[in-house]
Amino acid sequence: MLKHLDGDLFVADHDFSLLGTNIGTRTTVIRLSDGGLWVHSPGPMTGEWADAVDALGDVRFLVAPNDFHHLYLGEAMQRWPGAQCHGAPGVAGKQKGLSLAAELSGEPNPGWAADLDQIYIGGAPKVNEFAFRHGASGTLLLVDLVFNMRSRSLLESLFLRINGSVGLGTSRLMRFLLKDQEAARASVERILEWDFDRVIMAHGDILEQDAKASLRSSFDWLLSV
Repeated sequence: MLKHLDGDLFVADHDFSLLGTNIGTRTTVIRLSDGGLWVHSPGPMTGEWADAVDALGDVRFLVAPNDFHHLYLGEAMQRWPGAQCHGAPGVAGKQKGLSLAAELSGEPNPGWAADLDQIYIGGAPKVNEFAFRHGASGTLLLVDLVFNMRSRSLLESLFLRINGSVGLGTSRLMRFLLKDQEAARASVERILEWDFDRVIMAHGDILEQDAKASLRSSFDWLLSV
């Protein structure tokens, strides 16, 4: 189901299994100031969340924010054929027949620039993740740069410990994919200059309290280098 978080900010949580463990994934929907809808990291077209999105208005933009979060982009394009599809560099080649209106860049698209800021997270060319900030709700949107996971079973606990992703932090896999720590650190420092009170990530619990301070603390391993 689609959950209303704040003002024009909504999320939908989905099941997603990795190596037999349900780490979940999350779609964020923002109603722009002109009334159009911006859909970040679209999930599977199952359940009722997509119907709830339609009830909010017209989907104008579909966004694949890194090179991993594109799996359901084709389904979303079929559901909302009038929407412009934007993806991180490399996304277009991930699926046969996937056509993008434009690649994401260091500057927000004019269609959402009045509502959202964005930063390319450097140093991880196999990920190409973008961070977004929704100013009206004071919300930072991340995808795989950090997890905020809690184990619900023995198998999940084992997986999360192996991946180094128990609680708020950057997984071992993501750290491995960060090939240029200086570039990544510069990107994180820019993100931390933004004003935000909430952090939504793709995997794990949303941060609603002390979000900026908690996020900064989770990057001690990078910022102190």
